Amino acid sequence: MPNSSSGRRRSTWSSIADVDDLLRERWRRADCRTDWAHCGREWDAVVVELRRGLDALDALRLGRHRGYPVLADYLTNRLYVMVDPGTGSVCRDVPGVRVLSTGSQVLVPVSGAGTAAAHWVSAPRGSRLVDSGKLVGALLRSVDAEQAVAS
Repeated sequence: MPNSSSGRRRSTWSSIADVDDLLRERWRRADCRTDWAHCGREWDAVVVELRRGLDALDALRLGRHRGYPVLADYLTNRLYVMVDPGTGSVCRDVPGVRVLSTGSQVLVPVSGAGTAAAHWVSAPRGSRLVDSGKLVGALLRSVDAEQAVAS
């Protein structure tokens, strides 16, 4: 979808589902370091299949460059969407979703461009987190759409 002010394509979440050669090169050349971050303190992590999660974020119309912490693990094809601590549980009953909260950890980049196993597709800035209630709605709508197509 062209951006009327610049003529460029709008930057969507789903446009980053596939790893390109430029990203592979950034990982190869960067001095990357990862570490474990505890869930349930600053955020809960809602874990979903990569493309499905990106499509849900597109449906919510959240700007990719607005600082919502969203992490991709391209090796396992998973997306980690960070939501307010204690609120991830609203997503527990969504098929195909796992919630990481108190007692869980997630691998995050702490320097460089990240890695294939821990790459910020939207690096955290400030205290902005994805609203878990809106996220669960978008994920449930995607389940309903998949079921409608299958029947």
